[in-house]
Amino acid sequence: MDGKPGRYQNIRVYWLAFVVYWGIVLFGYDTGIAGGVVSQPYFREQFGFLDANGKAITSKVNAITSNIVSVLQAGAFFGALGSAPLSAVIGRKWTLVIFTVIFSLGAALTTAATSGHNGLGLIYSGRVISGVGIGAISAVAPAFVSECSPKEVRGRITGLFQITVAVGVMISYFINYGINLNPKLANSAAVWQLPFGFQLAPAGLMLFGLFTVKESPRYLASRNRSEEALANLAYLRRLPPTDDAVIHELAEIESAIAEEREARAGLGWREAFFGKGNFVRFLIAFFIFFLQQWGGQNSVGYYAPQIFANIGYIGQKNSLLASGIYGVVKVVATSIFVLLFVDSLGRKMSLFISAMGMGIFFFIIGALLKEFPPPKTSSVANPDPPPASKAMAAMLYLYVCFYSMGWGPLPWVYSADIFPTRTRHYGLAVASGSQWMWNYVQAKVTPGAITSLGYKIFFMFATINIGAMATFSLIIPETKGRSLEDMDIIFGATTQEARTAHIAARETELDHEFRGDIHHDEKNDEKV
Repeated sequence: MDGKPGRYQNIRVYWLAFVVYWGIVLFGYDTGIAGGVVSQPYFREQFGFLDANGKAITSKVNAITSNIVSVLQAGAFFGALGSAPLSAVIGRKWTLVIFTVIFSLGAALTTAATSGHNGLGLIYSGRVISGVGIGAISAVAPAFVSECSPKEVRGRITGLFQITVAVGVMISYFINYGINLNPKLANSAAVWQLPFGFQLAPAGLMLFGLFTVKESPRYLASRNRSEEALANLAYLRRLPPTDDAVIHELAEIESAIAEEREARAGLGWREAFFGKGNFVRFLIAFFIFFLQQWGGQNSVGYYAPQIFANIGYIGQKNSLLASGIYGVVKVVATSIFVLLFVDSLGRKMSLFISAMGMGIFFFIIGALLKEFPPPKTSSVANPDPPPASKAMAAMLYLYVCFYSMGWGPLPWVYSADIFPTRTRHYGLAVASGSQWMWNYVQAKVTPGAITSLGYKIFFMFATINIGAMATFSLIIPETKGRSLEDMDIIFGATTQEARTAHIAARETELDHEFRGDIHHDEKNDEKV
């Protein structure tokens, strides 16, 4: 084959992404499910949200709702940071196995809650433990997939991360909607047990699937296990280990690792964070997720039923159905962008257009909500929303299209792009830690912000989108079409000349080491 791409050249990389990203389906599912569960009337009744007259106690609703949603993010923050040292020692694959088991234990605890009397403690503790698992998976999974992907399709494959997040969120919305449609389920503990228990299905698929994939070649090379790295790289590329393309790629990987070790030997944590060309990468990874979380998407995603109720979709059926449609639009828009445009439009331009579009539609929603405030109550269970409310829902659907073409998938793609092999697990841990920390803050403050700010919350998010996120998009380096090993050149850790010389030297060594042995064996066979 000699490096020539076949029709299914990257099928094993796609399979790896399919397996690993079941954990990201869980990520999306877990972030979307809790807001719908706590909005269900039976849940509110059982867990003491109502006063003696059967009316919701707003302060208690906001407090318990924000706690149930946000404790997942608190656990995820620590899981994301704790995954880095473990991943560096035992590898990406086995780190994911361990944290998938941890997640499953948490999911089992939340499912075990049987009533409001003892259930809140189980739900809190289960969500925290599940969060630890989800946080680690969110940090390790994109690094694992990115390290195994060829540069030609790396953006598309890594971008599948956000598609699976969107799929998980969509599933969560429709599970809550389906339960609400069934009177028997809607008036039983199934209101929370079924949604929380469903998490065990994708967790099991991921756990078993991980035993069918191979460890990252870049991780193996960083541990001086060159023969295993070569074998795994050849397996992923569906080429023989002696192929020119495989040997050149491994030479490029090992050259980058050798340069990093030579320049940063013995620096420990200083190497990871303050080595030449590294600190700015950590700043980018931290702030890209800071901005993503404060851009408004997670406030809408976590509390979609409450957001839609706030703009006029009164009634549980109306708000949950509108949330489900929002989830479908998000999946379709994300899929179109990731599969067709992520590797052609470029990271910078995609992020810029995305931020501007999101900000514009948030401004429109805020203005409509200010000028046409919807009624707070209705004598009908699920009244037809007024025209202004339908217009605001349409704006939210258009907003999420722009989110899905940039600030949804690309922070993960970009963070996975920019770090060298030796520090990538630290970089992704910081990125994921930032994501979860600000995620927690957003989840905690959003219910109160919706109540106190009203339409102004949309103006706030619009200002952040246009004023901060669009500006940030223009000042970061472009990474489209560049290999992971090129990132050291982009960020000034080495020069193109030094890298080319190092690759050539290492390629010659590998050629002699691996193909020389084969030629030697062939000559011996001829003599025999």
